[in-house]
Amino acid sequence: MGFSFSVHKMSEHSESLREHIDKAATLVEALPYIQEFRGKCFLIKLGGSAMEDSELLDALLRDVVLLEAVGINPVIVHGGGKAISEAMERSGIEPKFISGQRFTDQESIKIVENTLGEKVNSNLVASVQSHGGKAVGVSGTEVFMSDRMLGMDENGNEVDLGYVGSVKECHVEALQELILKDTIPIVSPLSKEACSGNTLNTNADLAASALAGSMDVAKLVYISDVLGVMRDPDVDESLIHSICCSEVETLAHEGVISGGMLPKLRSAVDAIGSGVGKIHLIDGRIPHSLLLEIFTNTGVGTEIVP
Repeated sequence: MGFSFSVHKMSEHSESLREHIDKAATLVEALPYIQEFRGKCFLIKLGGSAMEDSELLDALLRDVVLLEAVGINPVIVHGGGKAISEAMERSGIEPKFISGQRFTDQESIKIVENTLGEKVNSNLVASVQSHGGKAVGVSGTEVFMSDRMLGMDENGNEVDLGYVGSVKECHVEALQELILKDTIPIVSPLSKEACSGNTLNTNADLAASALAGSMDVAKLVYISDVLGVMRDPDVDESLIHSICCSEVETLAHEGVISGGMLPKLRSAVDAIGSGVGKIHLIDGRIPHSLLLEIFTNTGVGTEIVP
Protein backbone atom coordinates (compact mmCIF):
# COMPACT_ATOMS: atom_id res chain seq x y z
CA MET A 1 0.00 0.00 0.00
CA GLY A 2 2.80 2.41 0.88
CA PHE A 3 4.53 1.78 -2.47
CA SER A 4 1.27 2.34 -4.41
CA PHE A 5 0.61 5.54 -2.54
CA SER A 6 4.07 6.94 -3.24
CA VAL A 7 3.84 6.07 -6.95
CA HIS A 8 0.46 7.80 -7.09
CA LYS A 9 1.83 10.90 -5.35
CA MET A 10 4.82 10.95 -7.73
CA SER A 11 2.46 10.68 -10.70
CA GLU A 12 0.44 13.63 -9.40
CA HIS A 13 3.63 15.60 -8.87
CA SER A 14 4.83 14.78 -12.40
CA GLU A 15 1.55 15.92 -13.93
CA SER A 16 1.66 19.15 -11.95
CA LEU A 17 5.30 19.69 -12.91
CA ARG A 18 4.49 19.06 -16.58
CA GLU A 19 1.75 21.70 -16.45
CA HIS A 20 4.19 24.22 -15.01
CA ILE A 21 6.83 23.32 -17.61
CA ASP A 22 4.27 23.81 -20.39
CA LYS A 23 3.37 27.22 -19.01
CA ALA A 24 7.04 28.18 -18.86
CA ALA A 25 7.51 26.97 -22.44
CA THR A 26 4.65 29.22 -23.55
CA LEU A 27 6.36 32.19 -21.93
CA VAL A 28 9.62 31.31 -23.69
CA GLU A 29 7.76 31.07 -27.02
CA ALA A 30 6.37 34.56 -26.39
CA LEU A 31 9.79 36.06 -25.55
CA PRO A 32 10.95 36.97 -29.10
CA TYR A 33 7.59 38.60 -29.84
CA ILE A 34 7.73 40.63 -26.62
CA GLN A 35 11.26 41.73 -27.50
CA GLU A 36 10.26 42.62 -31.07
CA PHE A 37 7.20 44.68 -30.15
CA ARG A 38 8.26 46.24 -26.84
CA GLY A 39 7.73 49.99 -27.10
CA LYS A 40 5.54 49.69 -30.20
CA CYS A 41 1.86 50.48 -30.57
CA PHE A 42 -0.96 48.00 -31.22
CA LEU A 43 -4.41 49.26 -32.17
CA ILE A 44 -7.16 46.90 -31.01
CA LYS A 45 -10.68 47.23 -32.38
CA LEU A 46 -13.25 45.60 -30.08
CA GLY A 47 -16.57 44.53 -31.56
CA GLY A 48 -19.02 41.70 -32.11
CA SER A 49 -20.52 39.45 -29.47
CA ALA A 50 -17.27 39.57 -27.48
CA MET A 51 -18.44 43.02 -26.34
CA GLU A 52 -21.84 41.71 -25.31
CA ASP A 53 -20.59 38.95 -22.97
CA SER A 54 -19.30 40.61 -19.81
CA GLU A 55 -17.02 37.70 -18.87
CA LEU A 56 -15.47 37.47 -22.34
CA LEU A 57 -14.98 41.22 -22.47
CA ASP A 58 -13.40 41.32 -19.02
CA ALA A 59 -10.98 38.54 -19.98
CA LEU A 60 -10.06 40.34 -23.21
CA LEU A 61 -9.31 43.57 -21.39
CA ARG A 62 -7.20 41.71 -18.83
CA ASP A 63 -5.10 40.45 -21.75
CA VAL A 64 -4.82 44.03 -23.06
CA VAL A 65 -3.51 45.07 -19.62
CA LEU A 66 -0.93 42.29 -19.91
CA LEU A 67 0.23 43.69 -23.26
CA GLU A 68 0.80 47.07 -21.61
CA ALA A 69 2.59 45.44 -18.68
CA VAL A 70 5.20 43.83 -20.99
CA GLY A 71 5.94 47.13 -22.70
CA ILE A 72 3.55 47.14 -25.66
CA ASN A 73 1.37 50.25 -26.10
CA PRO A 74 -2.27 49.29 -26.77
CA VAL A 75 -4.88 51.70 -28.09
CA ILE A 76 -8.52 50.55 -28.19
CA VAL A 77 -11.25 51.62 -30.59
CA HIS A 78 -14.59 50.07 -29.69
CA GLY A 79 -17.94 49.47 -31.30
CA GLY A 80 -21.31 49.42 -29.56
CA GLY A 81 -23.96 48.63 -32.15
CA LYS A 82 -26.13 46.40 -29.98
CA ALA A 83 -26.16 48.86 -27.07
CA ILE A 84 -27.12 51.67 -29.46
CA SER A 85 -29.96 49.64 -30.99
CA GLU A 86 -31.29 48.79 -27.53
CA ALA A 87 -31.16 52.45 -26.44
CA MET A 88 -32.95 53.55 -29.62
CA GLU A 89 -35.67 50.96 -29.14
CA ARG A 90 -36.21 52.15 -25.55
CA SER A 91 -36.71 55.63 -27.00
CA GLY A 92 -39.23 54.33 -29.53
CA ILE A 93 -36.90 54.65 -32.54
CA GLU A 94 -36.64 51.67 -34.86
CA PRO A 95 -33.02 51.09 -35.99
CA LYS A 96 -32.60 51.46 -39.75
CA PHE A 97 -29.64 50.30 -41.82
CA ILE A 98 -28.68 51.22 -45.38
CA SER A 99 -25.90 49.28 -47.12
CA GLY A 100 -24.69 48.07 -43.72
CA GLN A 101 -24.53 51.55 -42.18
CA ARG A 102 -26.85 52.77 -39.44
CA PHE A 103 -29.07 55.64 -40.60
CA THR A 104 -28.62 58.31 -37.95
CA ASP A 105 -30.91 61.34 -37.73
CA GLN A 106 -30.59 64.33 -35.39
CA GLU A 107 -32.45 62.60 -32.56
CA SER A 108 -30.56 59.34 -32.99
CA ILE A 109 -27.10 60.90 -32.91
CA LYS A 110 -27.76 62.14 -29.38
CA ILE A 111 -28.63 58.59 -28.31
CA VAL A 112 -25.54 57.23 -30.08
CA GLU A 113 -23.27 59.76 -28.37
CA ASN A 114 -24.73 59.17 -24.90
CA THR A 115 -24.69 55.38 -25.22
CA LEU A 116 -21.11 55.15 -26.46
CA GLY A 117 -19.77 57.64 -23.94
CA GLU A 118 -21.77 57.04 -20.77
CA LYS A 119 -22.25 53.29 -21.06
CA VAL A 120 -19.88 51.50 -23.42
CA ASN A 121 -16.72 53.56 -23.11
CA SER A 122 -16.94 54.09 -19.36
CA ASN A 123 -17.50 50.35 -18.79
CA LEU A 124 -14.37 49.50 -20.78
CA VAL A 125 -12.30 52.00 -18.81
CA ALA A 126 -13.59 50.59 -15.50
CA SER A 127 -12.76 47.03 -16.56
CA VAL A 128 -9.18 47.92 -17.49
CA GLN A 129 -8.75 49.71 -14.17
CA SER A 130 -10.14 46.70 -12.27
CA HIS A 131 -7.16 44.68 -13.57
CA GLY A 132 -4.61 47.23 -12.42
CA GLY A 133 -4.24 48.99 -15.76
CA LYS A 134 -4.50 52.70 -16.44
CA ALA A 135 -7.02 53.79 -19.05
CA VAL A 136 -8.74 57.00 -20.16
CA GLY A 137 -11.87 57.21 -22.25
CA VAL A 138 -11.54 59.46 -25.30
CA SER A 139 -14.46 60.64 -27.40
CA GLY A 140 -13.85 60.01 -31.07
CA THR A 141 -14.92 63.61 -31.72
CA GLU A 142 -11.54 64.64 -30.26
CA VAL A 143 -9.69 62.34 -32.66
CA PHE A 144 -11.60 61.87 -35.93
CA MET A 145 -12.48 64.62 -38.42
CA SER A 146 -15.03 63.50 -41.01
CA ASP A 147 -17.13 64.36 -44.01
CA ARG A 148 -20.69 63.06 -44.36
CA MET A 149 -20.88 59.54 -45.77
CA LEU A 150 -23.40 58.49 -48.40
CA GLY A 151 -24.79 54.98 -48.65
CA MET A 152 -25.92 52.95 -51.65
CA ASP A 153 -29.39 51.48 -52.08
CA GLU A 154 -30.14 48.11 -53.73
CA ASN A 155 -30.17 49.82 -57.13
CA GLY A 156 -26.74 51.37 -56.68
CA ASN A 157 -28.06 54.88 -56.08
CA GLU A 158 -26.49 57.16 -53.47
CA VAL A 159 -28.57 57.53 -50.30
CA ASP A 160 -28.31 60.01 -47.43
CA LEU A 161 -27.25 58.30 -44.17
CA GLY A 162 -27.83 61.35 -41.99
CA TYR A 163 -25.29 62.03 -39.26
CA VAL A 164 -22.77 59.42 -40.40
CA GLY A 165 -19.14 60.26 -41.04
CA SER A 166 -16.27 59.02 -43.18
CA VAL A 167 -12.95 59.75 -41.46
CA LYS A 168 -10.66 62.09 -43.38
CA GLU A 169 -8.18 63.11 -40.69
CA CYS A 170 -7.03 61.89 -37.26
CA HIS A 171 -5.67 64.02 -34.43
CA VAL A 172 -3.36 61.72 -32.47
CA GLU A 173 -1.41 64.07 -30.19
CA ALA A 174 -3.61 63.47 -27.10
CA LEU A 175 -3.43 59.71 -27.61
CA GLN A 176 0.35 59.81 -27.88
CA GLU A 177 0.55 61.80 -24.65
CA LEU A 178 -1.52 59.16 -22.86
CA ILE A 179 0.72 56.40 -24.20
CA LEU A 180 3.79 58.21 -22.84
CA LYS A 181 2.08 58.07 -19.43
CA ASP A 182 1.60 54.26 -19.70
CA THR A 183 -2.13 54.83 -20.10
CA ILE A 184 -4.39 52.95 -22.51
CA PRO A 185 -6.57 55.28 -24.62
CA ILE A 186 -10.06 53.87 -25.24
CA VAL A 187 -11.64 55.69 -28.18
CA SER A 188 -15.32 55.76 -29.15
CA PRO A 189 -16.44 55.54 -32.82
CA LEU A 190 -17.67 59.11 -33.14
CA SER A 191 -16.25 61.87 -35.29
CA LYS A 192 -16.60 65.62 -35.82
CA GLU A 193 -17.86 66.95 -39.12
CA ALA A 194 -15.13 69.16 -40.54
CA CYS A 195 -17.43 71.81 -42.01
CA SER A 196 -19.95 72.15 -39.16
CA GLY A 197 -18.51 70.66 -35.97
CA ASN A 198 -21.51 68.32 -35.69
CA THR A 199 -21.01 64.93 -34.07
CA LEU A 200 -21.23 62.05 -36.55
CA ASN A 201 -21.74 58.34 -36.04
CA THR A 202 -18.77 56.47 -37.52
CA ASN A 203 -18.12 52.86 -38.50
CA ALA A 204 -15.71 51.56 -35.85
CA ASP A 205 -13.80 49.30 -38.28
CA LEU A 206 -13.13 52.18 -40.65
CA ALA A 207 -12.26 54.53 -37.79
CA ALA A 208 -9.79 51.99 -36.39
CA SER A 209 -8.18 51.56 -39.79
CA ALA A 210 -7.79 55.32 -40.28
CA LEU A 211 -6.32 55.77 -36.80
CA ALA A 212 -3.93 52.84 -37.22
CA GLY A 213 -2.59 54.40 -40.40
CA SER A 214 -2.18 57.80 -38.77
CA MET A 215 -0.27 56.33 -35.81
CA ASP A 216 1.89 53.93 -37.87
CA VAL A 217 1.04 51.11 -35.47
CA ALA A 218 2.88 47.79 -35.62
CA LYS A 219 -0.37 45.82 -35.55
CA LEU A 220 -4.07 46.47 -36.06
CA VAL A 221 -6.16 43.73 -34.45
CA TYR A 222 -9.87 43.34 -35.23
CA ILE A 223 -11.59 41.35 -32.47
CA SER A 224 -15.07 40.14 -33.42
CA ASP A 225 -17.17 36.97 -33.30
CA VAL A 226 -15.76 35.11 -36.32
CA LEU A 227 -12.57 33.04 -36.54
CA GLY A 228 -11.25 35.11 -39.43
CA VAL A 229 -11.60 34.75 -43.20
CA MET A 230 -13.15 31.36 -44.02
CA ARG A 231 -13.35 29.63 -47.39
CA ASP A 232 -16.46 27.90 -46.03
CA PRO A 233 -18.17 29.71 -43.10
CA ASP A 234 -19.55 26.40 -41.83
CA VAL A 235 -16.17 24.64 -41.67
CA ASP A 236 -13.71 25.88 -39.04
CA GLU A 237 -10.86 24.05 -40.77
CA SER A 238 -11.32 26.28 -43.83
CA LEU A 239 -9.85 29.26 -41.97
CA ILE A 240 -7.31 31.12 -44.13
CA HIS A 241 -4.39 31.88 -41.84
CA SER A 242 -2.60 34.45 -44.01
CA ILE A 243 -3.70 36.72 -46.88
CA CYS A 244 -1.55 39.12 -48.89
CA CYS A 245 -3.05 42.50 -49.74
CA SER A 246 -2.89 41.60 -53.43
CA GLU A 247 -5.19 38.60 -52.81
CA VAL A 248 -8.10 40.49 -51.24
CA GLU A 249 -9.90 41.53 -54.43
CA THR A 250 -9.41 38.06 -55.95
CA LEU A 251 -10.99 36.46 -52.88
CA ALA A 252 -13.80 39.03 -53.04
CA HIS A 253 -14.43 38.14 -56.72
CA GLU A 254 -14.55 34.45 -55.76
CA GLY A 255 -17.12 35.22 -53.03
CA VAL A 256 -14.80 34.10 -50.22
CA ILE A 257 -14.77 37.65 -48.80
CA SER A 258 -18.22 39.22 -48.78
CA GLY A 259 -20.76 41.09 -46.64
CA GLY A 260 -19.36 43.01 -43.70
CA MET A 261 -15.98 41.29 -44.06
CA LEU A 262 -15.27 42.98 -47.40
CA PRO A 263 -15.11 46.63 -46.20
CA LYS A 264 -13.10 45.42 -43.19
CA LEU A 265 -10.52 43.74 -45.46
CA ARG A 266 -10.40 46.70 -47.85
CA SER A 267 -9.82 49.05 -44.93
CA ALA A 268 -7.07 46.67 -43.74
CA VAL A 269 -5.36 46.98 -47.13
CA ASP A 270 -5.62 50.78 -46.88
CA ALA A 271 -4.13 50.66 -43.38
CA ILE A 272 -1.13 48.62 -44.54
CA GLY A 273 -0.70 51.06 -47.41
CA SER A 274 -0.56 53.84 -44.79
CA GLY A 275 2.24 52.14 -42.85
CA VAL A 276 0.58 49.61 -40.52
CA GLY A 277 2.82 46.58 -40.10
CA LYS A 278 0.26 43.77 -40.07
CA ILE A 279 -3.49 43.23 -39.58
CA HIS A 280 -5.04 40.42 -37.54
CA LEU A 281 -8.67 39.22 -37.52
CA ILE A 282 -9.44 37.06 -34.50
CA ASP A 283 -12.40 35.61 -32.62
CA GLY A 284 -12.88 37.19 -29.21
CA ARG A 285 -14.93 34.21 -28.06
CA ILE A 286 -11.74 32.10 -27.91
CA PRO A 287 -10.08 32.48 -24.48
CA HIS A 288 -6.86 34.52 -24.75
CA SER A 289 -7.21 34.78 -28.55
CA LEU A 290 -5.38 38.11 -28.53
CA LEU A 291 -2.33 36.68 -26.77
CA LEU A 292 -2.38 33.47 -28.80
CA GLU A 293 -2.44 35.41 -32.07
CA ILE A 294 0.38 37.76 -31.13
CA PHE A 295 2.68 35.65 -28.95
CA THR A 296 2.62 32.18 -30.54
CA ASN A 297 4.13 30.83 -33.74
CA THR A 298 0.85 29.62 -35.27
CA GLY A 299 -1.79 32.16 -34.18
CA VAL A 300 -5.55 31.54 -34.13
CA GLY A 301 -7.01 33.89 -36.75
CA THR A 302 -6.29 35.46 -40.14
CA GLU A 303 -3.39 37.82 -40.72
CA ILE A 304 -3.32 40.37 -43.54
CA VAL A 305 0.22 41.09 -44.72
CA PRO A 306 1.73 43.42 -47.35
